[in-house]
Amino acid sequence: MAGFFSRLGNLWSGFISLWIADVEKRHPAIAYENAINGMIEKYARLKGATAAIIRRRDELEGRLGRAQAGLDQVRRDLEMALSTGQDDLALVVIEKKNALEADVAALTADMAQAKADADDAKSSLMAVKAEIQKLKAEKDRMLAQMSSAEARVAIQDQIEGLSVEAEIKALDNVREHIKNKVAQANLGKELRDTDLDVRLQKLRQQSGSVTARSELEALKAARAQKAAEKRM
Repeated sequence: MAGFFSRLGNLWSGFISLWIADVEKRHPAIAYENAINGMIEKYARLKGATAAIIRRRDELEGRLGRAQAGLDQVRRDLEMALSTGQDDLALVVIEKKNALEADVAALTADMAQAKADADDAKSSLMAVKAEIQKLKAEKDRMLAQMSSAEARVAIQDQIEGLSVEAEIKALDNVREHIKNKVAQANLGKELRDTDLDVRLQKLRQQSGSVTARSELEALKAARAQKAAEKRM
């Protein structure tokens, strides 16, 4: 039963993760904000840890300074005991000197490690801070690119969605109507040209023209004859 609920919990967690990933994909600003906020939280935790490391380094530095000062004093005390021939006091001072030297050596090693830890922590802190600034700059740049891309896609969709089919169809109808009118006009002319009455009328017009031409020739011939008789 416990395994079932564990698998169910994992399934639900996976579903939530996929849902969040899908939301972030459709809303990149949210994804960047989540990443930046996560980095800021990490920076805050790292800053607190770094402060603790630096505080320990400073404490060790103070302890080492006091131990070194005590060792210097004991060494002077030993010189004074030796110079005054106080061997019993010198033995006590020597034991104290040895203990202080051991403390100084241990504190020196701890101090070196604490200093290295502090330097590493500060470097990590600065790296996280730089990464936050980098993410903020990337967010502004990428969202600007996203906005530009969305505008371009919207324009392309509008262009692709523009249809001239209706306009072309309307012109096709006009063209067809004009062609029909021209055909009707041509048909009327063709019908008139083949009509018997029309043909007869044309024939009469041609006959009248021939008669008039003959009469004209006769008149001209008569005038020419009269002119010739007068000359004789």
